[in-house]
Amino acid sequence: MIEDAESHTALAEFDDIANVLVSEGVHEISPAELHGLFSGCLVAGARPDPAAWLQLAANFLEIGDFSQEASKARMFDLFQQSLAQLEATDLAFELMLPDDDELLSLRAASLGQWCQGFLSGFGQYGKQTDDSLSQESREVLADLSQITQIVADDDDSDESESNLMEVTEYVRMAALMLFAECNQAAADDAAAPASPQTLH
Repeated sequence: MIEDAESHTALAEFDDIANVLVSEGVHEISPAELHGLFSGCLVAGARPDPAAWLQLAANFLEIGDFSQEASKARMFDLFQQSLAQLEATDLAFELMLPDDDELLSLRAASLGQWCQGFLSGFGQYGKQTDDSLSQESREVLADLSQITQIVADDDDSDESESNLMEVTEYVRMAALMLFAECNQAAADDAAAPASPQTLH
């Protein structure tokens, strides 16, 4: 557990991280995909030191290195926040996605990008081909792979909103379930979250 983790449990705002990326000249990768990468690495059990963590992020963003100290601080804060949320006993883990007042299509695309980043981070540590993963976890990973292709129209109907909320909650609980399985030693003192229901 990170020291003073309670002070890092509130996740940074999507727009704040977007501004950090723009300041570093990054325009092709969204905050959602970056947070997905961080989350996937942590769920797989990776705990890089600060320098290695920043290098991982810089490589993913294809910038070589961060040009501003403030950017480095925000990236490491995001790492701490993500880990603290994953380790929290209240299952308060959040996905970094645009606000609910944004277009439905943008929020759906960002969810797909989050899943893409998550699978990239998770896969870097060989977990996707790990024979020790449960069948349920393998099925969840397959679901996340499908969700990377999610598309939604901007019809703003209650049904569309409800469907997106359902898929988002599935992804959130899937990440927590995988974290519990892949970080069993750290999770021994906490109750594992319930498995997400299968999508139809």
